[in-house]
Amino acid sequence: MFFLRMIARSFTRQLRRRLLIALTVCLSATVSVSMLGVVFDVGDKLNAELSTYGSNIIVQPKADAVVSDLYNTTGLTGAAAQADPTAFLKESDAAKIKTIFWAFNITNFAPQLNVHASAVANCTDSGAAGSSCASVNVPIVGTWFNKELKLASGETTVVGVEGMRSWWKIEGAWPKDDTDQGMIGSTLAQQLGVKIGDTVTLKKTTASGKHNEQPITIVGIYDSGDDENGSLYLSSSVAQVLADLPDAADKIEVKALTTPENDLARKAAQNPAALSQDDWETWYCTAYPSSIAYQIEEVIPDAVAKQVRQVAALQGNVLQKTQAVMILMTVLSLIAAAVAVANLMVASIGERSAELALLKAIGATDGAVSRLMMAETAAIALLGAVVGAGLGSGVAQLIGHVVFGSGITMRPMVFVLVFVLLAITVLVASASSIRSILSLRPAEVLHGR
Repeated sequence: MFFLRMIARSFTRQLRRRLLIALTVCLSATVSVSMLGVVFDVGDKLNAELSTYGSNIIVQPKADAVVSDLYNTTGLTGAAAQADPTAFLKESDAAKIKTIFWAFNITNFAPQLNVHASAVANCTDSGAAGSSCASVNVPIVGTWFNKELKLASGETTVVGVEGMRSWWKIEGAWPKDDTDQGMIGSTLAQQLGVKIGDTVTLKKTTASGKHNEQPITIVGIYDSGDDENGSLYLSSSVAQVLADLPDAADKIEVKALTTPENDLARKAAQNPAALSQDDWETWYCTAYPSSIAYQIEEVIPDAVAKQVRQVAALQGNVLQKTQAVMILMTVLSLIAAAVAVANLMVASIGERSAELALLKAIGATDGAVSRLMMAETAAIALLGAVVGAGLGSGVAQLIGHVVFGSGITMRPMVFVLVFVLLAITVLVASASSIRSILSLRPAEVLHGR
């Protein structure tokens, strides 16, 4: 009881130094809680942010996947696609992607049918050579724009390229699915001399010799900033009729929230069968790009799913660097707190040397005096840590809303970890400064020497 009274009385003595210790610990706790709170939640935030810049998994027929590996053509679309595909997936199988174990991590997907057709726009003189009726061979991309799917589970989901091309600059509107509306790239629009509201007539001679013709109403012009500006996007159902390829798709783009790869994921990507049973279960039940791709292959027949390496590497690198910076800031704040607390305690002990010498003179041991000083410091540090934890939570939410547009989920382990780190920091700072108590000689101090 006497010990507790002495600790309570210490709050009224050397108030300025006590407040400085509390403020130091408070600032360290604020930085630590906010940084670690973001670190533990930044993975999903960054993946969600980066996933707005396109798909990170491509699903192809096995035959096309072999060609892609040989000539490095994975992911090419629009003007970059130099030939029509010869192998196809079933478009109706695309919905099976939402039946895999990591279905909730699949945020969007869209099948594509890439073909070429002759395009004629603003035809005014069908007989004049070199007139505006001249046809141009253009890349056609048949896809889903904003399609509502009814899943086997009874749920519905909306998927399509409208949610996967957020960086496109759009003039006009997105086409509607299963209509004769289309969206043209800015480069191709200039080449054909078309604008919103014009009609482009597509002509295609199929493999069976049929001559199909389809008018397309342009409702939007997009600027993708790359070779896709030379393509014409239209509904997949219309492209399938034009090319006489019912229910056909040569590619499915998939956007998924994934966990950055590690050595296990890279090993599994090369050969899942080479993993041990425990490693295989860990890999399969973790949202690595390779494990999601593997599960997609399980549900779509004769398909090969591959991660877009550049996107996966970017997500992993950005996440690791962001976490490293935040952890470094946390460590630096703890070091600064340790140095500040140690210096403040040394100054406090110097000012209270007469009091501490008197305690030793009346029988208090070095250990008892040291425990008293440490208890006083711990009490004031705890007060600062509690206030700092609250402020840190607020700072973390501010970072979340400013940077990611949503709040940060504060996990209880963040607070536990911060309090443990601060306890170690204060203990180390106190131990280094309390050594001066051992050198106090009561007779010398009390006699002013």
